[in-house]
Amino acid sequence: DLSDHKLKGTIEPVLQNLTQLEKLDLSSNSLSGEIPDFLANMKSLSTINLSWNKLKGVIPQSLRDKQNNGLKLNIEGNGNLCHADKCKSSNTKFLVPVVASVAATLLIVVVLLLSFVYKKKKTSKVRNRSPITKSTILTKKRRFTYSEVEAVTNNFERVIGEGGFGIVYHGLLNDNEQVAVKVLSRSSTQGYKQFKAEVELLLRVHHTNLVNLVGYCNEEDHLALVYEYAANGDLKQHLSGASSSTVLNWVSRLGIAMETAQGLEYLHIGCEPPMIHRDVKTTNILLDEHLHAKLADFGLSRSFPIGVESHVSTNVAGTPGYLDPEYYRTNWLTEKSDVYSLGIVLLEIITNQPVIQQVREKPHIAEWVGLMLTKGDINSIMDPNLKGDYDSSSVWKALELAMSCVNPSSGGRPNMSQVISELKECLIYENSRKEGRSDIDSKSSIERSTSFTADVTPDAR
Repeated sequence: DLSDHKLKGTIEPVLQNLTQLEKLDLSSNSLSGEIPDFLANMKSLSTINLSWNKLKGVIPQSLRDKQNNGLKLNIEGNGNLCHADKCKSSNTKFLVPVVASVAATLLIVVVLLLSFVYKKKKTSKVRNRSPITKSTILTKKRRFTYSEVEAVTNNFERVIGEGGFGIVYHGLLNDNEQVAVKVLSRSSTQGYKQFKAEVELLLRVHHTNLVNLVGYCNEEDHLALVYEYAANGDLKQHLSGASSSTVLNWVSRLGIAMETAQGLEYLHIGCEPPMIHRDVKTTNILLDEHLHAKLADFGLSRSFPIGVESHVSTNVAGTPGYLDPEYYRTNWLTEKSDVYSLGIVLLEIITNQPVIQQVREKPHIAEWVGLMLTKGDINSIMDPNLKGDYDSSSVWKALELAMSCVNPSSGGRPNMSQVISELKECLIYENSRKEGRSDIDSKSSIERSTSFTADVTPDAR
């Protein structure tokens, strides 16, 4: 659901990579250009809502045909859309004046830009830290003054977390909207770079499983990010028991893992250019009041330059234990690095064991689980707090998936779309047990993936 997100520009072809997408809601934005033909080729789509945008041109006949076969298509509120026969007669009528007006406008813009650049060269001074220059930042998100940040947090009264960026405070907007305010002193150069990276990234990503940026403060020596509030803290707190006395059941854990994977899939194939989170871990998976996952902390995230292969060379960054060993060795960052980190999160969800624990026979969680699997000892692997309340087939499938994700070679890992598919199957097994069905292995069940290998364990990092 990307409705009312102030989106601009055309509908990008990258959407067709979301092969599992069933409903696409882009209503109440400022999207322009024509409706692309590829939407009709997305077989999983059953609902498309493009209403109240600025779309124009001919409505694709292929989309009309699909609408006749059951597709729910809403295009109202786009005054310049038309059927093929009605568009032809009006195209030439307005062509000449439109071209003339566009040319005149472009000439004025060029003159103004040249004047602006000339004046800027005469008056500007080079600063050590460049401000956030993304033009959309003032229109899409609210810019807070430092005094407003103080008021929102009641003078930084309640601390709700702390990370590499800074301290996180609870805040209240308009007396009813709860927010989380992450504050950093500008004395930290690295922190300021992460601040800029996180703001600029969050301005252009919108997904229900990614934390939403409400606004920011960038005033003199004061930096702050204002997020939507996650009422149930982070996943780590729930697994450790620090957040609640209630134990997360197996279905909830699988759902949280799948929603996290959906957020990552959006970063990997739903964004242009694609992005890699680079710091996926249980403390960065926030939970709202309904225990839905919201992936947070994008300060280390990286984008791929457009037109290059799906990897980028960069200095190693991340959290020990979650760090992709191949990335650690080669400095080559790919989306499979996020897959590795999510695999570690899956192992934590399954075992409720620390990622690194020196007193274990194998300190790293992936090595320890691999050792237990060779012994066929699933009971010692599973979180004892679950008290056996889970379907064994669901657990084994989740374990196999996790171990394939942490394969030391990125080529042996699934992509994020495959991870989502496998987790859906895990949920089917578990839900079938609860409903008392025994037909999960029938031919009618979702086809299982057999392309993953789980006979290797990673180097500890």
